[in-house]
Amino acid sequence: MAATGGHDDPFRDPSLAPQNQQPVDAPSVPDTLAVGRNASLTLGTDSLVVLDEELQDSKGASCCGLSLSGKSKSTRSIPFYNVLWAEHSDNGDITIQYAHSVSPKAVRPAIVSYKLDKLDSRLAEAWIEKLLDRAYGASQRQKRMKVLLNPFGGQGGAVKMYHKSIAPILAAARCTLDVEKTQHQGHGVEIAQNLDIEAYDVVACCSGDGIPHEVWNGLGKREDAARALAKVAVAQLPGGSGNALSLNFNGSDSPSLAALAVVKGLRTPLDLASITQGDRRTLSFLSQSVGIVAETDLATEHLRWMGSARFTWGFLVRLLTQTIYPADIAVKTVHDNKPAVREAYRAEASKPPPTHDSRPVPTADTGLPALQYGTVNDPLPASWELIPHDKLGNFYCGNIAYMSPDANFFPASLPNDGCLDLVRIRGDIPRMTAIKMLMAVENHTFFDMDGVDYQKIEAYRIIPKMQDDGYISIDGERVPFEGFQVEVHRGLGTVLSKSGHLCEARGV
Repeated sequence: MAATGGHDDPFRDPSLAPQNQQPVDAPSVPDTLAVGRNASLTLGTDSLVVLDEELQDSKGASCCGLSLSGKSKSTRSIPFYNVLWAEHSDNGDITIQYAHSVSPKAVRPAIVSYKLDKLDSRLAEAWIEKLLDRAYGASQRQKRMKVLLNPFGGQGGAVKMYHKSIAPILAAARCTLDVEKTQHQGHGVEIAQNLDIEAYDVVACCSGDGIPHEVWNGLGKREDAARALAKVAVAQLPGGSGNALSLNFNGSDSPSLAALAVVKGLRTPLDLASITQGDRRTLSFLSQSVGIVAETDLATEHLRWMGSARFTWGFLVRLLTQTIYPADIAVKTVHDNKPAVREAYRAEASKPPPTHDSRPVPTADTGLPALQYGTVNDPLPASWELIPHDKLGNFYCGNIAYMSPDANFFPASLPNDGCLDLVRIRGDIPRMTAIKMLMAVENHTFFDMDGVDYQKIEAYRIIPKMQDDGYISIDGERVPFEGFQVEVHRGLGTVLSKSGHLCEARGV
């Protein structure tokens, strides 16, 4: 069923949706609204400008949610991106709620409120609508959210952090919230599998990356899987030790900044990958790794007290010992060299942000797409060649750019290009070269290093060998140490992003 912009289309441009107020011709709505003898509210180029001459006389005070000092000017600007909601009461009060920056890493709700001298509710409502159009653009207002709160996330502090830093932002934006705590591992799968997808626009996971992984797999188990994955966006409100989804699409792992980004987020198609291993088929949104990255992540669980430093420590130890992870690998390649990869990324990055999601919404009887290349148990596709990698040090496949705050491991990744970005590194490279590679991830020179094999692929099979046991990581979760096969489904899932088509990461 094609998207038509009607009630059944979650990808409609909200600015085109009918409004409840009486229609007012756009040209007749002024940018400036007088709110007192010496005060006005003006819609600027990218900000709401508050002009109030009385502010100059305030000394060290706080008025209308604006922090003031003795040197305070009479004009204040609130970026449209920070405007959460605005409304007009019957008695002539106009109230604007916005996210006030209290530090580079935090915002909190604040209010600007004035009483109109001349009560003209029709004009006030039209001006408010114009403000909200500027504030939200193509983003959906008043999102209906199913919030999954992992009480074990963030070393047990996720619940407190949600109520302190996240919930106030969502409430100020007039989001509809249905909060449920996850009770056990796999609970996110159960919730998503039974979710009323017509009642929610977003499943917002206040957790690490484990709950989003569960939600996508729960949606994937439904008979209407394709429809559910398209209609319901999955977002992360960072509340765990791994917050890659938020880093990539909210541009931050700060709880309050992420909440603001989700409020303003644009529906964005996201590739999901099918993993077949044994008789199991699971969905992956983040990464798959065999070798040093998988072992660094999964074998350092006992070092969680170190925070993100445990990954650096584990990585360094294995680099210095020149650990190898032999495997046979077959790959279905799309772009097999770095210049081609860079060109593909820059072509997408140069496009203007989309104003809506043009995907058709699948019908209710549409499940997961069929596997184009079969499973790991099927014969290898005729065009694939299984090549020995006896000195493999790292096999790392990423769907999005950031794996952790300092690890933009896949700078050329695109959310909706039908590809995974594959990095392969030999395990027997000189130790100093290996250390330089580790440092290069943080200083954004990793992609161009000679020893880094970087490709865009659409499918692969990998079979570990010459080891009785080891580590394989799918979206940060350990799976059995045995061969598996992966293929990408372009735009199968949905996220909320700031740009509508890119990760919030420095590209190539």
